[in-house]
Amino acid sequence: MIRVNDVMSKHVEVIDAAATVREAAKKMRDLDSGALPVGENDRLIGMVTDRDIAVNSTAEGHDASSTQARDIMHPRVVYCFDDQEPAEAAETRKKHKIRCTVAVNRDKRLAGICWLGDLVSEGEAKDIASEVCVNVAQTH
Repeated sequence: MIRVNDVMSKHVEVIDAAATVREAAKKMRDLDSGALPVGENDRLIGMVTDRDIAVNSTAEGHDASSTQARDIMHPRVVYCFDDQEPAEAAETRKKHKIRCTVAVNRDKRLAGICWLGDLVSEGEAKDIASEVCVNVAQTH
């Protein structure tokens, strides 16, 4: 049976909450990633996305060199467990209308990041992934 651990990206970089928006944007560019978990004191405290930077921060006129990741991040971290079935992770994404979730182990330690695209080839999760795409698109 396939688990999230089998399809997730295991290489995840966490950006410090005090890092600037510019640093977050550079890290996203270098990693070719649209989202980064935000950490503080060895805990995940939020997520910052390319949309947070490009639309929200810029629209508010924030200075990318002085605004911190904590100032623009989503404080809610939606996660799945790395031993769950991909279909369960897809349902979580569908419920929250998001494209990615962090994957944690049962001790709630970061294990990876699971993107919508990671699920597309996984049987029943494929249909749920399609529904997530529709739900996310409708919110934006």
